Amino acid sequence: MFNALKSKAFLTVMGLMATIAAAEPASALDKVTYGTNWLAQAEHGGFYQAVADGTYKKYGLDVTIVQGGPNAANSALLISGKIDFYMGGPQQEIDAVKQGIPIVDVAAIFQKDPQVLIAHPDAGVEKFEDLAKLPTLFMSKDGYVTYFEWMKANFPGFKDEQFKPYNFSAAPFLSDKQSAQQGYLTSEPYEIEKQAGWKPKVFLIADAGYSPYSTMITAQTAMVQKNPDLVQRFVNASIEGWYNYLYGDNKVANDLIKKDNPDMTDGQIAYSIAKMKEYGIVESGDAADKGIGCITDAHYKKFFDEMVQIKIFDADTDYKKAFDPQFVCKGFGMALKK
Repeated sequence: MFNALKSKAFLTVMGLMATIAAAEPASALDKVTYGTNWLAQAEHGGFYQAVADGTYKKYGLDVTIVQGGPNAANSALLISGKIDFYMGGPQQEIDAVKQGIPIVDVAAIFQKDPQVLIAHPDAGVEKFEDLAKLPTLFMSKDGYVTYFEWMKANFPGFKDEQFKPYNFSAAPFLSDKQSAQQGYLTSEPYEIEKQAGWKPKVFLIADAGYSPYSTMITAQTAMVQKNPDLVQRFVNASIEGWYNYLYGDNKVANDLIKKDNPDMTDGQIAYSIAKMKEYGIVESGDAADKGIGCITDAHYKKFFDEMVQIKIFDADTDYKKAFDPQFVCKGFGMALKK
């Protein structure tokens, strides 16, 4: 009788413990923050997809996207440890190496930088080299000291006299047929066509040979060393998000993009996705057969050598400290492509 009572009490306790265990989550999600380089847009789509469709949660992550923008300082937040990952770029990371700042690229979502030069359709500009004939090129100060220096070093005819400051308005370009302006493949050409009623000529600088990666996943070096499992899960989930965004149902991601950035339109989003696919922004080069996000030494070194050529970096800078390819180039997620 005593043993029977003990057995009954034991079963009651075990049942209570099982009920409590079932009510608790199997494991807590790791909280992660990812800072973008601008306001929410289709160019960030894969990250929003992974938030909206539960992909990050599937990998044990609770991810918050911290929007960039004109007054944001997300790169500084990464350096100070206030966010976990940032949408960096190779030039920033190589410059960080030069300054002794320990950050590193762990994935390159864009194999091509979407920077373009835009010309009028009837200005006699049929190929990239023809831009050298124009008397005026509207571009930012950053563009002037990077890709324009590269253009002058690699194509005859480009000269400093062509440069005029770009004030982020298309009006000066639209009023001057013999000019070109800088832009982003996925945005400015769309707006120009809407405003002007004609389709501009668009020249992707990457297709002329300029080779920086773009839209990186950048982390503190300490994060990579101390928690590589978390880095791998974030990279894998983000890659999966990008395949699903480009080739699956991306409505939930686009709804979230528009919630974060109410100025974004369905037309702009559709245009951006189409151009990313048409020009191989996400899938080209090494990523075509090794998967989205691939980083290779050969590609990184090519860009580094271009920057050494135009004296942005010294040749003895250890560019290899700017990236870590261990998390990518494994073909991960390619089966999701339809």
